[in-house]
Amino acid sequence: MSLFDTSPPPEKVDKKRPLADRMRPATLDELAGQEHVLGPGKPLRQQIERDAMTSVILWGPPGVGKTSLARLIARLSHCEFIPFSAVLSGIKEIKAVMADAERLRRMGLRTILFIDEIHRFNKAQQDAFLPYVERGDIILIGATTENPSFEVISALLSRSRVYMLRALTVPEIVGLLERALADSERGLGELEIAARPELLDQIAIFSNGDARTAYNTLEAAVAASPPHELAEAAVQDAIQRKVLLYDKAGEEHFNLISALHKSVRSSDADAALYWLARMLEAGEDRLYIARRLMRMASEDIGLADPRALEQAVAAMQAVHFLGIPEGDLALAQAAIYLSAAPKSDAAYRAMGAIQDDVQATMAEPVPMQLRNAVTPSMKAWGYGEGYQHAHKFEDAVTGMECLPPSLVGRRYYFPTDRGVEKRIAERLDELRKAKDAAQEKDSA
Repeated sequence: MSLFDTSPPPEKVDKKRPLADRMRPATLDELAGQEHVLGPGKPLRQQIERDAMTSVILWGPPGVGKTSLARLIARLSHCEFIPFSAVLSGIKEIKAVMADAERLRRMGLRTILFIDEIHRFNKAQQDAFLPYVERGDIILIGATTENPSFEVISALLSRSRVYMLRALTVPEIVGLLERALADSERGLGELEIAARPELLDQIAIFSNGDARTAYNTLEAAVAASPPHELAEAAVQDAIQRKVLLYDKAGEEHFNLISALHKSVRSSDADAALYWLARMLEAGEDRLYIARRLMRMASEDIGLADPRALEQAVAAMQAVHFLGIPEGDLALAQAAIYLSAAPKSDAAYRAMGAIQDDVQATMAEPVPMQLRNAVTPSMKAWGYGEGYQHAHKFEDAVTGMECLPPSLVGRRYYFPTDRGVEKRIAERLDELRKAKDAAQEKDSA
């Protein structure tokens, strides 16, 4: 008889267990997200379906299904499943469990050793698993929220395959919540709770990709709600903050980003911070905000302050690297900088005028003087004829025309007299005068 019980759970589910535990997926298809590793034909799914598992490291944020996936793998592969916590165990416990696993292997039974938070084991503790992994006594499944390249010893990494699991999306979490509300056997279906979609959206947004947090929040909110209804006040209490009206795919999403953009354009830093905070509190995708700040830097500031785009790009990188909530401060910093920067839409208007001409005029051939003569025949055909290499001329200014003949003399960019753009305007005037003088000299 096995020391470890891997039999299927009893049909009657203990409703006293937390909702998050009761709603653990029973099949791979119930596991939300992770299609990039568990979709049809993907390597990990094929390993599971063929019962050909090798040691793996599951890397991802909390609540994305690392433990659930390990339990599914054990059940579907008919292996003994030994959960092991890196927080509670040391070398002594490791050796005891490994001895049991070795004995089971001699009995013809395979063992999956699941190590939660494997990054908390030090090098000596991780080394203790190596001989058992190499001999095949265990199939090691490690779970970590930290980058395995830095936290798992190279010897274990070389004997394992790393799968990166991603945070769940809002629609995926909403789907899990709806399933929990409808499931009478494992979930809350017998309570017949009616839940407005926007409340489930808020729980999903608040959970920040963590299914366990979403389940716990739903369970607490249902417990505090009147019969048959998920109350808004209960949801607010459960997430410990005001439920903001926000639909990331609807009008309010566009209203708030419009308010942020127009506040920055109007150089109102306080208003910009307010609308930014509204979006952050409502759970908006931080990288979406960063992209919009980059757009503002180019559209409304441009060359009046070239560093504005640098600040916006730096904020995007900080958000990507730090995540929530640390990266939010970088977005606030960028919003303040963009609000205070001198404004110019000259580059934006220039591109619009150019696009109009591109659409309205014939696509003329590239002038011969701008073409490269990469073969003798091309040179004989006139490619490169009349080209003037700027570095061979005084101040690197030539009289050569670079626009198509029908557009010669056309101006698109009209810089303002604000910020750095004022100096750019002065420099462009100098260059145009020098170019005119060079053309007069060439014609003479």
